[in-house]
Amino acid sequence: MRVIGLISGTSMDAIDVAVGDFTLDGPVVVLTPVAHGEHPFPPELRAPPADARDLCVLDTRLGQAFAEAARPHAADLVASLGQTAHHWVADGRCLGTLQVGAPAWIAEATGLPVVADFRVRDVAAGGHGAPLASTLDALWLAELPGAVALNVGGIANITRITPDGVLACDTGPGNALMDAAMTALSGGLRTHDVDGEFAARGHVHAELLDRLLADPYYARPAPKSTGKEHFDRAYLDRVTDGLVMPAEDLLATLTELTARTVADACAGASTVIGSGGGMRNPVLVDSLRRRVDLRRSDDLGLPADGKEAYLAALLGFLTWHGLPANVPAATGATGPRLLGSITPGRAPLRLPEPAGAPVTGLRIGGHRARA
Repeated sequence: MRVIGLISGTSMDAIDVAVGDFTLDGPVVVLTPVAHGEHPFPPELRAPPADARDLCVLDTRLGQAFAEAARPHAADLVASLGQTAHHWVADGRCLGTLQVGAPAWIAEATGLPVVADFRVRDVAAGGHGAPLASTLDALWLAELPGAVALNVGGIANITRITPDGVLACDTGPGNALMDAAMTALSGGLRTHDVDGEFAARGHVHAELLDRLLADPYYARPAPKSTGKEHFDRAYLDRVTDGLVMPAEDLLATLTELTARTVADACAGASTVIGSGGGMRNPVLVDSLRRRVDLRRSDDLGLPADGKEAYLAALLGFLTWHGLPANVPAATGATGPRLLGSITPGRAPLRLPEPAGAPVTGLRIGGHRARA
């Protein structure tokens, strides 16, 4: 079946859309990428909602924006990871999570059934609801023990494939603090450091980096998750209090923080396979390459810019076929769970017979994963 995947991610820089053809070949899911791209994220919706009305507006307008991103594509199913409005973590436990982008608008615009709201079932089962990228990565890299899959969005996350199983977690900020700094420094005119331009001209500020690395989050064991509720503008203001430095040094230091914390989490990996918006930042990529053997997911057949949207499509495909879509070892859930809620399209809802056995691998078209 053909599935459209949608996600806007923690960076809120774009709505990512990917279209893929999926089949089951015994216990292996075969994904053939068809197309992927970005649609503008409505800038007026980036501000956190202040009350119930704002939350209603955000849920509705994002649902409509996601619908416009999906509308041009023909498919059998839409899967939407939506936009995280709040990820509630306290004392190392995820207590709740809220994704917005009402799927009814997508179903109405496309006429297709929509699977959405994937994270909350994993949270209800005792997990963090993240990183769900571990579902794709654990299947895709099953033949690569020792490899680490890395996604650098607003928050960076890794999935480590080891002889003993799967280990995954959010490593900390990916682009989140860099974006917060750039937005503040430019008065909102620039939301990110394009091509690492500022960071490339700066120098790492040793005291600030020490303050950043002292955050207790990094020392917590996996599974763990975090978000922009923690690594935000207010956090940046607190950690830079009393320090004076050029904007370029601030961006260089924040970029170094992401590279350092990601590399620490990837220590011992045979190779690190990167994707996400952070892979467009040459300063970050160069810093990572000095520490790890870094490759792009494109090298293995999966477009780095579209990987998260293809993840959403995969999650929808699994749910549609009655297959669990979480990795308990990665999220901390008490067991495998079917994820998401289904909004019917125009036709009556007809689900296929559930797959007879769990899937154990993912093949990208004609590619085989080789590190």
